Amino acid sequence: MATSSHNPFPRSPNPSTRSYDSSSVSSATSPKPSSQYMGSLMGTSTRTSTVHAPQPIGIPPLPSASQPAFQPYTPMTGNSLMGRDSLPSSESVVGTPGLSNAQLSANVQAQKRAYRQRRKDPSCDACRERKVKCDATETTSCSECSSRNVKCQFTKETNRRMSSIKQVQDLEKQIERVRRENSSLRRMLNERDGPMDIDTDTVDQTLVPIPDIGSDPKRRRRAAPHHDLGRERANFRNLSKGLFKPPIPHRQSPQTVLFDPPLPQLPPKAAVTALLHSYYGAVHIMMPLLHWPTLQREVEDLYHPGGLQRAPVTWLSMFFAVLAMGSLFSTDPHPERTYRATEFLEISRGLTDPWNNYFVLDNVRATFLTALTLTELNLKSAAWTWLGRAVRAAQDISLHLETTTRSRVDADMRRRVWWAIYIVDRVMALELGRPSLIHDSDCDVSLPEPIDDHFLQHEGPMHPLNVEPLTHSLHVIINVVRSIPALTQAFSFPAIAPTRLSTFDAHFAACQRAFPAACDPSSNLPIPPHMLMPLAYLLSTRLLLHRHNLGPNCSPEVRTVAIEQCTHTALETAALIGRTSASLADTATSLLTIHIFRSALFLVLTGHNEYAATCVRALKSIDARRDVAISCGRFLAFFIQAVSSRRSELTAYYSRPIPGQGYQQQSSSAQAVQERILTDEILLAYVTADLQAGSETSWVWAGGEQDHIAPGAPAGGGLNRVENRTGLAPDEQQDWGGWDRLDGLLRTPVGSWSAAPTYTPSALPPTLPPIKMEQGPSVPRSGNMGPDSSGNNSPAPGGPKRSTERISIANII
Repeated sequence: MATSSHNPFPRSPNPSTRSYDSSSVSSATSPKPSSQYMGSLMGTSTRTSTVHAPQPIGIPPLPSASQPAFQPYTPMTGNSLMGRDSLPSSESVVGTPGLSNAQLSANVQAQKRAYRQRRKDPSCDACRERKVKCDATETTSCSECSSRNVKCQFTKETNRRMSSIKQVQDLEKQIERVRRENSSLRRMLNERDGPMDIDTDTVDQTLVPIPDIGSDPKRRRRAAPHHDLGRERANFRNLSKGLFKPPIPHRQSPQTVLFDPPLPQLPPKAAVTALLHSYYGAVHIMMPLLHWPTLQREVEDLYHPGGLQRAPVTWLSMFFAVLAMGSLFSTDPHPERTYRATEFLEISRGLTDPWNNYFVLDNVRATFLTALTLTELNLKSAAWTWLGRAVRAAQDISLHLETTTRSRVDADMRRRVWWAIYIVDRVMALELGRPSLIHDSDCDVSLPEPIDDHFLQHEGPMHPLNVEPLTHSLHVIINVVRSIPALTQAFSFPAIAPTRLSTFDAHFAACQRAFPAACDPSSNLPIPPHMLMPLAYLLSTRLLLHRHNLGPNCSPEVRTVAIEQCTHTALETAALIGRTSASLADTATSLLTIHIFRSALFLVLTGHNEYAATCVRALKSIDARRDVAISCGRFLAFFIQAVSSRRSELTAYYSRPIPGQGYQQQSSSAQAVQERILTDEILLAYVTADLQAGSETSWVWAGGEQDHIAPGAPAGGGLNRVENRTGLAPDEQQDWGGWDRLDGLLRTPVGSWSAAPTYTPSALPPTLPPIKMEQGPSVPRSGNMGPDSSGNNSPAPGGPKRSTERISIANII
């Protein structure tokens, strides 16, 4: 036992002359549940009570407070007794019936004597935690504390520290389980009895976490090698034929070619060079599926004598899919451009083995590029099915897993192809309101190398000095779409809570900062048209987030905020379009086209006609290059007329004379009209547009099961027929009047509101001034700054001034 001669730290126990009160002792390392907290969760009962409260249905009973493994610590008061381990070994309160109040009080006071008197040789806190024998004396510290140069501490709380921690952990688990069960019960009640009147702010929306910017997925567990199994691997390769396939990269390719289609005729080399240039500017800068230097060498070899015969069929299928995608973004006239794209797509399909059982990376590329081309041709259902084939083929060769490859280039190409498929799967599922095929928990592929193709060699990447590390936008797009799983789960609630909305907005603001400086909404720098394509992923996702809160189950306040945020994104989109340095004709994708259309809808609804005209002019420049643009113009023409008609009715109503007061003030009349426009149920249904395409998100189709459905456009004729790609008959493609008519209607100057205005059916009535923006140095004001102005400074989303610069629907001129 340690002696006092070598211990400089004298022991400091509680003096025996001072009674020890356990209720005054607290531990800084262990939580101490209050009686109120424990009572609300476990029920308040004494040790002698045998009556138990009934448990709610579906909620497991909590452990009893008398069980040793789950025993709460209650401080000594007049109405509660200390635990059994705090009593002397020869005493028991429960075992002494018939005690009077005076005797019970005397016993309680007797229990409060010094802690060292309760046991013969108590251990200090450190020894008790380590479960070792304590050799402390009345004058010296123990060996454990002496070796650490600290004093021995004797507190009663140590006895209960570990049990208290476990107790709180068990309570947290039970509370989380009860929350999940309540959420399930709430959804069941909604499905059975209709929507409930629930305050969405109080609903716990526990959702999928949003991955951090630039973070790799969590690695999945792999089997660790124990010893060399080379002989066994050889046996498995031989004996597994026809039974199962070894994992990539240990899989053998078939020696005989089972698919030998007739080889197509190669296009002229000059035409191929031009199409590859178009493909590079439209697809490769966003999704670099191919190693560009390698592709250029392979194309050169293809035009050498015998090159077509030496090329693998899978590579040829991928090559013609590249040409099809490049044709859609070429400068050729519209009919010829679409015809060549569909022709190349048919050649690629003819070179695809429908019964293929041995996939390689080029098979996945060809199938994925076919899905991309069908998307740009507005054949969304066909693109959806081809995308599913690409996902399954990619999973068959383990693209969703990080595997070892022979070279750095091969490894990075696998990552790039997988992340491109991941992006399109997420975005198409969000756009169409359908479930995605890829789950984050199933894949652990690292992000692609942050290096450009020209500096990525087989021996490893090379980082030259004074050169930008990346010219493509794959990484910034990945940052955006990785939030879509959390976004999709948030859509399962009738309304997204403000706290969750702010989390998404903060993430999107961080994503926007990863773009070049010219893409900042507060910048005045010109933007190259191709930069709007990756920005469309960010802007479109943010608009869809807030548009969800326009449903009929949302409160008017929630809808007002949703319109404000959607209009804010639309204003940013129009301002970015106004700063583009060239036309969008040769670079706009189908996603960008649809986002510009959605932005125009909200700008028309809120009266920002000048900004809406900018979106219409952008759609006009795209026109027939994207088939969906014609359908967007047709819907937009109808929506302008619907808003115009409703505004005319409301203006006539609010401008009527009031007896004894004359006509109402013009400002109050305009404000009342605009407020009614923004709360009109019919207009809110129209402004959501494609939100009504989802079976779970739409509400206009309820009760229309018996409606008469007119037959659509006649089918047949392949991909070259516009009717098959848009569903519009020839007369329907012209009945909306064209882009010039829309531009003219939106450019109608703001007129003065008269007492009895008159309108002609063929013209848009005088438009209301745009919604007034709250004063701020970076907010565009209506009337003196348009989207084409170089001085546009719209606020950045999620920035520090967002709360003071956001659009105010209630504050209208």
